[in-house]
Amino acid sequence: MNKTKRKIFETSMKLFAEKGYDATSIEDITATVGVAKGTLYYHFSSKEEIFNFLIEEGIKLLQNSIDIKTAKLPNYIDKIKAIVLIQIKIVEKYEDIITILLSQFWGNEARNQKCKMHIYEYIDKIEGIVKEGIDAGQIKAGNPHIIASEIYGLICSSLVYKLRNQQLDIMNVYKEFENTVIEGLKVK
Repeated sequence: MNKTKRKIFETSMKLFAEKGYDATSIEDITATVGVAKGTLYYHFSSKEEIFNFLIEEGIKLLQNSIDIKTAKLPNYIDKIKAIVLIQIKIVEKYEDIITILLSQFWGNEARNQKCKMHIYEYIDKIEGIVKEGIDAGQIKAGNPHIIASEIYGLICSSLVYKLRNQQLDIMNVYKEFENTVIEGLKVK
């Protein structure tokens, strides 16, 4: 991604997270980036294309991080621990993308449906790991879909915690989740 496209990407992400998609105009983006509309349109054909690019890149980052980290781990509890830690780190580093995803989850417009689709795909990925862990006898028997949804919900709670406290101590939050949520998944 070249320097100008990256600047448009980062600025749009910040504006969408702060003002919301509907309240952010192309003019807001170009004025903040300091480029002409023609330059923006050279890189993106519309505000919707910018939004779609943001969501695709954000989900890809999260899924790739999960795939790389969990592939190395033979134990399913360790895979769940890795997912939880990655999610907390993503909230810390890419709060704006998570804010955009969550803010656009509700509604029936195409972008809302796209956000739902990506979130559900991500939850399905976690669900697969949980199901395999249950089948292997490493994770306590339960509904994999509900468990995966709870694990995804940690993103939301991490973001709320960060916003409420103006900071996020990654390891402290992770240890709390490990002591409560992950311990509850272990086969005794």
